[in-house]
This record gives sequence, C-alpha cells and structure tokens, in this order.
Amino acid sequence: MSKHGFKITTETIAESCLLGSLNLLIEALKILFSVLLPEARHIDRVQKFIAGGIFMDPKTVLRFAVDQQVKFVDLRFTDLVGQWHHMTFPIGQLKEDSFVEGFGFDASSLRGWAAINESDMLLIPDSSRFWIDPFFEEPTLCMFADVADPITKESYPFDPRAVAKRAENYLVHTGIADLVYFGPEAEFFVLDRVRYQNDPHHSFYEIDSGEGHWNSGRESNNLGYRIRSKEGYVPVPPTDSLQDLRSEIALNLMDLGIEAECHHHEVASGGQCEIDFRFSNLLTTADNVMLFKYVVRNTTHVYGKAATFMPKPIFGDNGSGMHCHQSLWKSGRPLFPGDEYAGLSKIALHYIGGLLKHAPAIAAFAAPTTNSYKRLVPGFEAPVNLAYSRRNRSAAVRIPMYSQSPNAKRIEFRPPDPSCNPYLAFAAMMMAGLDGIQNKIEPGEPLDKDIYDLPAEELQKVPRLPGSLEESLRALESDHEFLLKGDVFSEELVSRWIEYKSRKEVDLLRQRPHPLEFAMYFDI
Repeated sequence: MSKHGFKITTETIAESCLLGSLNLLIEALKILFSVLLPEARHIDRVQKFIAGGIFMDPKTVLRFAVDQQVKFVDLRFTDLVGQWHHMTFPIGQLKEDSFVEGFGFDASSLRGWAAINESDMLLIPDSSRFWIDPFFEEPTLCMFADVADPITKESYPFDPRAVAKRAENYLVHTGIADLVYFGPEAEFFVLDRVRYQNDPHHSFYEIDSGEGHWNSGRESNNLGYRIRSKEGYVPVPPTDSLQDLRSEIALNLMDLGIEAECHHHEVASGGQCEIDFRFSNLLTTADNVMLFKYVVRNTTHVYGKAATFMPKPIFGDNGSGMHCHQSLWKSGRPLFPGDEYAGLSKIALHYIGGLLKHAPAIAAFAAPTTNSYKRLVPGFEAPVNLAYSRRNRSAAVRIPMYSQSPNAKRIEFRPPDPSCNPYLAFAAMMMAGLDGIQNKIEPGEPLDKDIYDLPAEELQKVPRLPGSLEESLRALESDHEFLLKGDVFSEELVSRWIEYKSRKEVDLLRQRPHPLEFAMYFDI
C-alpha cells in the first residue's frame, strides 16, 4: 500500500490495460514513479511520455484518442529529399481499418516522387507510435505514416521510411547481427533574423544573431557579451544566451518520448547549438531525427527566432554536422568490443573498413547538399580524411574512448550533416559497414597523428572525401552495388536521387552568378 492509499501491483497495471483505459494505466504509473522515485520531477510528463514512447496497436490508438478528446489526426511522412510533410483529418475519419486501407493523397507535387500520371498514393498510419502535437491549438493526434501504392498496397519505392525498414530486415537476414543502434548528434543554428532572395538580376542573403561577434559594436541593446568566432563551445550565460531555449526544446522532446541526454552551446558564434538524445535502432532513430528537427524549429519559432539545420550558414566559422554513433548487437550482446585497436573487435574494424571504402558514395546521402561541402573543407576541423582514429576528430571515423564498458563500444562516423534524409543516410551507412564485414575489408592503419603536423607527402597518402556534391554523386553512380543487397535500395531510387540532386541542386547553383564573383571579376 503506497502513501496514496493505492496498492501498486503488476496485476493492477495489467487490469488497467484489460479495462481498455490508458488513463488508469497512466495514473498507476504516475503513482509507481512517485513511490520508487520520490525525488523525480515532472511526474505529470509520464502521460505524454507514454503516448510518445510505448508501442501500441490500432485499438489502443483509438482508445487514447477518445480518452484525450482528440479532434484531429495528423499523419507525418518524409519525401525523398528528407522534408517532413503532413496531412490532417478530423478524428472521426480514423477507423480501425484506416491502419490497413490508409488515406489517399496526391504525391505528384512532392520533390523526387511520383509523376503526374501515377500520383495517387496512400498514407498508412503506423500505430506503433503516437503523440499529441505540443504546438497545435486543437488537440491533434500525430503518427508516422508509410507510403503505399493504392493498387498493390506495397510500399512506394521512393518512400525513405520503407528503405529504413528494409535495411533492418536485411541486417537480420545476414545473420551478422539482429540490431543496429544509431546515435546522431545534430547541430543547428538559432538566428534572430533571416533574409534571402534570388532573382535574375538580384540575389543576397543576410542572417543575424544577437550572439554574433559582428554585433559587438551595436549601439542599442548591447551589454557586450558576444561569442568570438570559433570560441562558442560551452560558455556559461550570459554569453550563452540560449540556455533556456535549449532546455525548453529538451523538455518538449521528452514529452514526446525522445530522451534528451545533454544540451550545450556549440563552437560557432551566431547561435550554434547541440542537443543530444538517446540512441535507438535505425528506424526509430531516423523517426526521432525528423521529430527532433520539428520540435527544434517550432520551439524556436515560439521564441521569435529561427532554427536552421543548414550545414554552413556562416562563412569563416564552424558548420553544423551530425556525427553518427553506430554499433551492432546480436542476441543482446554487443559485437564491437574486442582486443584489437582501441578495444574494438575484428567485426568492428571491418565495419569501419566498409564505411571508409564506400564513404565517397555514402556522402551523396549523408552530406547531400551543395552547402554540405562548404563545411567539409580540408585544412580545418572537418572530418574529410578517410581514416579512423581513437581521438583524431579530423578523421572520418572516430572511436569514442569515454567508457570502458563493452556495451558502450561504438564507432562514430563524422562526415554526415543534419541536412540529410536520416532514413536513407543511416541505411547507407549500415549497408557499407555490413559490406565491410561480409568482405573482410581492412581499414588500414589508424591515423593517430596530428593531421596538421603531417608532412605534405604523408598527407597526400590519406584519401579524402569528395570536395563537392557533384563528386559525391559521381561516386554514388560508380559505387552503389553494396546498397542493392537485400533490395534495401533499388537502381531506380539511386538513379532518381542522382538525377534529382544533379538537375535541381548542382546545376541550379552552377548556373547562377554569385555575389562574390562580382567582387572578384566585375572590373576585370
């Protein structure tokens, strides 16, 4: 019997489930939390965490919608490029058969998707995860949705989430492992003002942040605390002016079942931040990245600011990356700890070998914008060197050494940035690593030397990432067989990606005069 006069037993919790009311279960767990963890704060968040974090079936979703007096259902899905989209329906439209029959929509206007003559598609709600949107005024139940062909009911070939699902299935099929964990560190900038325009005769961009060192001479609202270029790593307030905003983002994430682990200011001036959340399996982590970016953007918007995951918005300062921690497990046992270099196993070294061999092709998915390669510039801290090291952060693969626990042994692939489509990028990384294991690809010698002290002739022996999106797309075109195993990717998807990125991004930028060209060439 607890101090609340309610006996907490497993039978109580089971009974609450059988009664068909999530509210009883939630209240029981609230009391259980308060008894076992009396010092715990935010017990009222348990209800929101359950909605965002426990895997359920369609009946549970419908009961929850009734219990919470939900008025709308919002289905979230991701296009080929990685943009999140949604469609909203009155809650009465959501029936149990909706989770099989889906909701029709027109896919022809989405980037990289169907042609106008084959545009009808279905959104199939995924009942395994749902949450109440914290930013909508009306109570709105949200779910991830898979995209399916309305005739065959099979997954749409260009649905990125389907690629992630096929990747996890292929992993199990190989027998090498049954689980891959991903833990991304997505950096972003918080800005106070953003302006840009591109006309045939006129183009510019202008961004501003109250933290920017360029505002040190501002006459109004100036108390002198500014972050110098490349000196923004973890200062305390008032220099770090975004503490409360990041905390609010972290709380919003936890409300939705994403466990925030740490947040801090990042290196760059002008409002660069990082908020880390707990790792999970490939599909769940990719879902979490999409939800994470949504929460960051909308919480920041509430504060009257704008967040961007653009890799390099500010010249001369650090860009935003998304370092991806990865590990393989089988039957509950980690496969990466061992007696080799940095405490790794042979399997882990071969996984690294696959990542390094296929890194130029992976970059087409993991660093997929023209702006990405303004971050990945040799001679700075960017991870452009196709090598591995236990500490060297200019290497493409780093082995974290914070913990001696076998369960914490992992590798960190550093070239990706948060502009990527996480479903495609994570799947490509895993497929490269598996190819390394299957073919016993050796990663070579580790690069533990200071890259800046290496003689020029020795540095030339270290291979590098492509220097542009165009080069990465060429690498993908010539090296993508490893992605086709298990039908995880398809020739059609790879070709569509290369064609879209080349025509809609590379060529578009190449054809446009740049303001810097006027400074360099106008009077030539």
